[in-house]
Amino acid sequence: MNRNIYQFAAALASGIVFGFGLSLSGMLNPARVQGFLDIFGTWDPSLAFVLGGAVVVAFIGVQVMKRMRHPALGDSFHVPTNRQIDPPLIIGSALFGLGWGIGGFCPGPAVASLPIGIPQTVLFVIAMLVGMTLHDRVWSRRT
Repeated sequence: MNRNIYQFAAALASGIVFGFGLSLSGMLNPARVQGFLDIFGTWDPSLAFVLGGAVVVAFIGVQVMKRMRHPALGDSFHVPTNRQIDPPLIIGSALFGLGWGIGGFCPGPAVASLPIGIPQTVLFVIAMLVGMTLHDRVWSRRT
């Protein structure tokens, strides 16, 4: 079989597991995310446990990756090399955080919750895609 089919199948399986985990943990509910960010109100600590679990899984994955010569379905690992904290990183992080806090979604849970059919989710994803497209068009002209 073609290697691209295996890559596609692995990506699809990863996405399904990720979406299922988001659903199982309640992270498709923007009220839960906003409850986590409301530290002076009715604080909901459940997102901290989800984030903690993600950190553990990512740590294990990075340790396994360090021992491998190359990924099973690719020629090389795609690991960020830029460690510089610059204005675009700070501005992008602030915009991401604002969108996350106001909308109650980050990109993964927003896309995963589309099948639920909440109108606000559809608007969030459309706004997210417009923002990504604008960024790509503006940023590609600068570099």
